[in-house]
Amino acid sequence: MSKNLEIESKTLLDKETYEKMRAAFTAKSDFIQKNYYFDTPDFDLKNSDASLRIRILVDHAEQTIKVKETNPKEKKYSERIEINDLLSVAQAEQMTQSSYEGTFFLFGGDVGDYLQKHYSSEAIHSLKLISWSQTRRILANGPENCELTLDLTEFPDGYYDFELEIENDNPDTIKKILSQLEKQFNFTVNKENTNQSKVQRAWEHKK
Repeated sequence: MSKNLEIESKTLLDKETYEKMRAAFTAKSDFIQKNYYFDTPDFDLKNSDASLRIRILVDHAEQTIKVKETNPKEKKYSERIEINDLLSVAQAEQMTQSSYEGTFFLFGGDVGDYLQKHYSSEAIHSLKLISWSQTRRILANGPENCELTLDLTEFPDGYYDFELEIENDNPDTIKKILSQLEKQFNFTVNKENTNQSKVQRAWEHKK
């Protein structure tokens, strides 16, 4: 299990800007991850500003619940407490297959403990697969050795988008690097393209 405070800027890019940024910086890793998002029929998690997912990569998987930080360091960027439990790929695939088939299963580990402490038994037993996404993720060395995450994400209805994420413990560092990138690649961060979570976009683009 891991529990950490995640502070990051999330900026949607157009395809041209994404491609220019991808070409400009050296990739440290390049991989595919599949994300499966869960909620109740009444969206109990969404309504409490939380999200629950299973993520599957080539050699490992994880279950994660993200919840709102009650005492944020700042208000401009996405700031969440992230609770993770590692899963084997086989475990994760079995869980997602059960959800596709409508077979009930309980989330275990620290994610399960959090759910039991904060949601009713009825809500937990009604959790189901809401949507999914698949992301090609590139981790690259950005300005001043700050890691950049460049995502190309596809959704169930065939829609896809491009996103820049910058995660750092220091919001001032995020602000500095993001400002440099805006000038270098001629894009503007605004309310329409900032801090739109993947789970929200997956809900909007489910079949």
